[in-house]
Amino acid sequence: MSFDASTARGDLILTRITKSYGDFKAVDDLSLTIPKGSFFALLGPSGCGKTTTLRMIAGLEEPTVGSIHLGETDITTTKPYQRPINTVFQNYALFPHLTIFENIAFGLRRRGVKDVDAEVNKVLNLVELPHLAGRKPTQLSGGQQQRIALARAIVNRPALLLLDEPLGALDLKLRRQMQIELKWIQKEVGLTFVHVTHDQEEAMTMADTIAVMNEGQIEQMGSPADLYDNPETAFVANFLGQSNLIKGTISGNDGDSLVADLYGQKISLPKSRSHATDNSIYAGIRPEKFRISLLNTPVSGNVLSGGHIEDVSYIGVSTQYQVAMPWGQELIVFEQNDDGVAPFKKGDAVNISWEPIFTFALRGDEDVTAGSEVNPEVLDEE
Repeated sequence: MSFDASTARGDLILTRITKSYGDFKAVDDLSLTIPKGSFFALLGPSGCGKTTTLRMIAGLEEPTVGSIHLGETDITTTKPYQRPINTVFQNYALFPHLTIFENIAFGLRRRGVKDVDAEVNKVLNLVELPHLAGRKPTQLSGGQQQRIALARAIVNRPALLLLDEPLGALDLKLRRQMQIELKWIQKEVGLTFVHVTHDQEEAMTMADTIAVMNEGQIEQMGSPADLYDNPETAFVANFLGQSNLIKGTISGNDGDSLVADLYGQKISLPKSRSHATDNSIYAGIRPEKFRISLLNTPVSGNVLSGGHIEDVSYIGVSTQYQVAMPWGQELIVFEQNDDGVAPFKKGDAVNISWEPIFTFALRGDEDVTAGSEVNPEVLDEE
C-alpha cells in the first residue's frame, strides 16, 4: 500500500518502542506522546538511548519492536526522506560551496517550489541574518552557522524538527544566548521541536516537557519545575542539579505532611512529594533551599542542628558551603550573595534550616549516587 507520509501532521506517538543490538537493548519498551507544537527534550547521559530514539523518529534506524505514528499516520517503516521531519545536527552540515541563501533554498528547490525568495527571506529575517544571504558558510561564526542550519530546516515547514545536541559546539556564553533564541523561534513558527541533549541547563531553559532517560527507559517526565522540585528517583535528583540526600525514617503523620526522623532530629515534608514505598526514606533538599544560621539564632521551619562549616567557596552570585553534620555527612549549601546575610567562615558552628515544602522523599533502598557520577561539563568537552 502506498501513501504520502509527507503530509502527516499531529502528535508524535511512540508505542512500546524497543531497539536491540544483539543482547543489548539501547531503547527498552518506551512509550511516549509528544504533543504537536511543543518543545520537548530527551535528556540523559551518553549511552542512555536518547540518540537512538531520535534516529528512529528520523527513520535512520528501525525499531526492533513497536510503532511510531505522526498523528494518524504510521511512519515506523517510512524512509527518512518521505517523512515530514528535519534534523539540525551539532556540526550544522551546511553545503560549503553554496551561499547562505542557496543553502536555505536547497530543500525548497528540491521540492519543486518555483518562487523561493519570499520563503528564504522570511526565515533569514526570523534568525536575524538577512545581511549574510550572499556569504558562504566558512565566512560565518559558529553561532551564525547554527542559525542558518535552523533556518534551512524550518523553511520546509516540517511537522517535526529534531535537534541533535544542536548547541554542543558553541562556547558557553553563545550557547546560553542561543537557548533563549531557539525557544523564541520555536514559539514563533509553532513547530514541534524534539531536542536531544545531555546538558540539563539547556533542556530546562528551552523545553516545555523533559523526559529524563536512563538505560533505555524514561526515568521521569514532566515540566522542568516538576523534575527539579519533585524528583521521583535519586538518578533524576542528582542528574538535574545537585541534591542533599539524607537517610531517615518516616515516624508519623500530620495532616498533609509526613514527619521524618533524620539521625534523631525531626523534620516535616509534604505527602505529595514522597516517593517512598515504606518508612525507609532519603529526604532530599536542594542546596539553594537551605539556610545557614549561627547556633543561637532563632530559626523557623525544618532545622538540623550541630553542624560546623568545613569549607567555603565564593562563586560570585552565591557562596557554596560544605557543612559537616554530627552523623558524618557533609551537606552542600548555596547562599545568595545579597547583603542580608553575613558570610560564615570555616569552623563556625551552625544550624541548617529550610521550609518543609522544599523537601522531597525518595525510597530508602535507592542508590544515592545514581546520576551524580555523570558530569555534563566533562561531556561537553568531548
